[in-house]
Amino acid sequence: MNETTKVLCERRSVRSFKDTQIPKDILDEILKCGCYAPSGMGMQSAVIVAIQDKDLIDKIAKINASIMGRDTNPFYGAPTLVVVLAKKDIPTYVKDGSSVITNILNAAFSLGVDSCWIDRAKETFETEFGKDLLKSWGLDETYEGVGNVILGYRDSELPIAKPRKENYIIYR
Repeated sequence: MNETTKVLCERRSVRSFKDTQIPKDILDEILKCGCYAPSGMGMQSAVIVAIQDKDLIDKIAKINASIMGRDTNPFYGAPTLVVVLAKKDIPTYVKDGSSVITNILNAAFSLGVDSCWIDRAKETFETEFGKDLLKSWGLDETYEGVGNVILGYRDSELPIAKPRKENYIIYR
């Protein structure tokens, strides 16, 4: 296996993090990889918002948890939150945003940073708080939350992969 395929096969979602923040140069490299994700017709409908402010992450986490009907931290104490949004008037916006997230997840792992894709970004940014955040970031309501990525350094062993299902690949 080469380094790329090794990363793609070994990356796992992590749900327990140290308080250690990701250095800016490493975060910049991870986010740059997100910017080079494929997008429908090259339209680049997605935007990436990187948040390292603990108070803001906690506020967004609280809303995300309330959407689930829980009071636990859905961001698992990760020190960095990346929100991926995309412009709804572009037909491929969800796929575009998902491609950005996938690139971020894999780039992070290749650089020794752990991650997890967390859902409910769409619902979070439909709340009044979420709409106010969009405005403060210079975005309007034509942007929809596609997903959240939490980033940090795990404080436990990397989870073991579940066995892959039978008939995952069909050749004809």
